[in-house]
Amino acid sequence: MKSESTELRFFLTPEHPCSYLHDRQAKTLFLDPRETISGSLYSRLTNVGFRRSGSHLYRPQCGGCTACIPTRLRISAFEPNRTQRRCLRDNQDLRFELAPAAWSPQVFNLYERYIAGRHRDGDMFPASEDQFRSFLLSPWATTFFLCAWVGPELAAVAVFDRLEQGLSAVYTFYEPELEKRGLGTRMILEEIHLAEALGLPWLYLGYWIRDSEKMRYKTNFRPVQLLVNGQWVDLV
Repeated sequence: MKSESTELRFFLTPEHPCSYLHDRQAKTLFLDPRETISGSLYSRLTNVGFRRSGSHLYRPQCGGCTACIPTRLRISAFEPNRTQRRCLRDNQDLRFELAPAAWSPQVFNLYERYIAGRHRDGDMFPASEDQFRSFLLSPWATTFFLCAWVGPELAAVAVFDRLEQGLSAVYTFYEPELEKRGLGTRMILEEIHLAEALGLPWLYLGYWIRDSEKMRYKTNFRPVQLLVNGQWVDLV
């Protein structure tokens, strides 16, 4: 793949345990971190299935396995379903604020509680300030924190990047004690609203994995497209 004037360099990792399907091994293709990443390049790579983790761009490259399928939502045609409309009603008291992504004690403390409450058995536990920064922040991405408040309390944060052709949802974390509110769903609905307000056609939701409960929810938002054999196709 070529940028404006040079051939891009990529590295393929050795096999390692899959983060989503625990009975499988994975390989990951990374863009060389020495490459200069522009907004245009990031947008182009997202459109062919890459994701951002910190300052790294990657996509799965697993021999014999295609379980991780990139997804994106068509903003102009989205209509919330019954469950999503109920989620909107249940969270009418939320107040939203949008800010450039940056570390703060309040945001980190919520992130730390979320990881401890939801991912204590994973490799993200225990959370640390360095991990927070290296996972969510990037010196070259245009990243925002969408913060949801219940009164004076921070309830949820959705992290997303601005692309040329849409928004890319990076991660969402929320107060574990408020799990019954469906804050993960509510934050995606607000990202959809933001993309619509900005006149952007797509919200990139990351990888859909049929056999992973944590990654299956993405096709609940319709109409969604899947990247299959290098082509975006509508899921019907």
